[in-house]
Amino acid sequence: MEEIIHKSAEFFLSLGYIGIFIMMFLEASFIPFPSEVALLPAGYLVASGKMDPFLVLIAGTFGSMGGASLNYILGFTLGRELLIKYGKYLFMDKKKFHQMELLFRRKGDMIVFFGRFVPVIRQYISFPPGVVKMDFKKFLLFTGIASGIYVAFLVSVGYFYENHEKMINYYVTRFKYSVVAILVVYAIYKIRNYYKGKNKKS
Repeated sequence: MEEIIHKSAEFFLSLGYIGIFIMMFLEASFIPFPSEVALLPAGYLVASGKMDPFLVLIAGTFGSMGGASLNYILGFTLGRELLIKYGKYLFMDKKKFHQMELLFRRKGDMIVFFGRFVPVIRQYISFPPGVVKMDFKKFLLFTGIASGIYVAFLVSVGYFYENHEKMINYYVTRFKYSVVAILVVYAIYKIRNYYKGKNKKS
């Protein structure tokens, strides 16, 4: 998996600013792709004078906004019905769904903003605003501000940290463990439900 991610990053970075846009679009959408793999090398290229920092910031920020908007649209068009129907598999019953709706209607802007800085959650924080039909302009504004700060931070780290390969490997490893942890939790939940259903029948 590490090799696939590294090769993908090398390919997209060879496309320049468009490649950064594509990688950040993927990272912000529902497709798992660690943003550090895109932005740390970009920061290194900025430090070596091969990329313009302003254009990297623009490409990364707009890529993130594009991917987040895709999630918002999916949540807006499909999310409500799917969550009500299949929410139980994601620990989301009707009561919790309505609580989420109320929370996002009251504090959606702050949740969207701060959620962009939380690993794993940042990738999926754009679904709920679409589901509860949060004002798209407000969603885009707070997503854009948070994404810009996040992109600038990681590019800066890549700029000042010469051994970016070591750091990228660290983040890729952390990403893999996060995915495994999510799958393990989901598997435990499914097994527990299976045996609970079995006990009820008996």
